[in-house]
Amino acid sequence: MTLLVPFDDTPLSRAALEKATAFGDYRDESVLALTVIPDDVDYALERGWLYDHEAFDTDTIADRLEEHVASIAPAASFRSTVVNSDEPTATTTTMVVSEIRRTAAEEGVSVIFVGTENAGGVTTPLSSVGGPVATDGQSKYDVYIVRHAE
Repeated sequence: MTLLVPFDDTPLSRAALEKATAFGDYRDESVLALTVIPDDVDYALERGWLYDHEAFDTDTIADRLEEHVASIAPAASFRSTVVNSDEPTATTTTMVVSEIRRTAAEEGVSVIFVGTENAGGVTTPLSSVGGPVATDGQSKYDVYIVRHAE
């Protein structure tokens, strides 16, 4: 089985990767860090994936995030995928969530480790993938919510 960590290099996603790695060692399961990259310059800038005045390049972003994953969890696998942020009927968040769910199903994931401070709350911000991933009642995986980075 595989443990999946949506990874965007935030402190909470880094903590989720650390917890998934420890859990994977305990259960002898592999860890897959997944970065979903919308083809949206503003999204990349908001997350600190690009330096000031740097050209938007999804390969460069993926390479950097893969290096960060390797520094946290050297045995983890890394996958990145680019989604089109111009889809008129979906938000960027819903597209990211769809890709996480698709990967989870494709990989036969047993647990998704989501780093989010607000999953499962009474209200869920539109920019968080934690709530939608955690509330998918159709899936066959469990969800481990990481709410604290320390």
